[in-house]
Amino acid sequence: MTAVLPLEFVNVALPGLDDPGLCLEIPEHSATAVIGKTTTGVDSLGSFALGLTSPAKGRALLYGKVISEMPRRHALAFRRKVGYLPAGDGLLQNLTLRDNVALPLRFGSDLSERETTSRVGLMLTMFGVGDASELRPVQATVEQRRRAALARALAFDPPLVILEQFFDGLTPRAASVLLELALGGVSVEGSRRALIVTGRYLPDRLRPRIERRFHIKGGVLSTDD
Repeated sequence: MTAVLPLEFVNVALPGLDDPGLCLEIPEHSATAVIGKTTTGVDSLGSFALGLTSPAKGRALLYGKVISEMPRRHALAFRRKVGYLPAGDGLLQNLTLRDNVALPLRFGSDLSERETTSRVGLMLTMFGVGDASELRPVQATVEQRRRAALARALAFDPPLVILEQFFDGLTPRAASVLLELALGGVSVEGSRRALIVTGRYLPDRLRPRIERRFHIKGGVLSTDD
């Protein structure tokens, strides 16, 4: 039996693509980048995948399902399979970085407060933001915010990660470190998680770690070699 793909776009309409739209498969254990100007619509792909918005034409299949067609409760549970980080960091400005990371565990899991505190502490250390954990986002650096946001997105250890404009404002070294954290290490099949990155550019240092690279330009999706 053929394995279900983590994510598949079938004839998805984008402003920057000619008909029939975007046709792209995101396989397990690999990293994929789709690069294009903001006007191409690449930053809508994560929203389409999670059913937060729907494309004018075509379908986004998350593990074979169209999330926007699910009952709300089922959709919320199904989204735990995905670590989604929209453009920017998405952090709540009235909470500390620690509380931002804890948010999905407090409201989306059965962990006790003690268990949540312990898990969050480990994640903050792993993601290198422990010393800044009591800062609010406005007090933190871009890198610290991005580290905390990624930790929050990976709170449920999802098998698929979607990052939008994630590397903007980061140094090449920081971008490389955070990419490895997002991939979750390596296994005999490849990276532990499937990953799709969308945005305006991809740092050169990251290209060797992202096996599948695509570029939208002039209405065409092409391989970015």
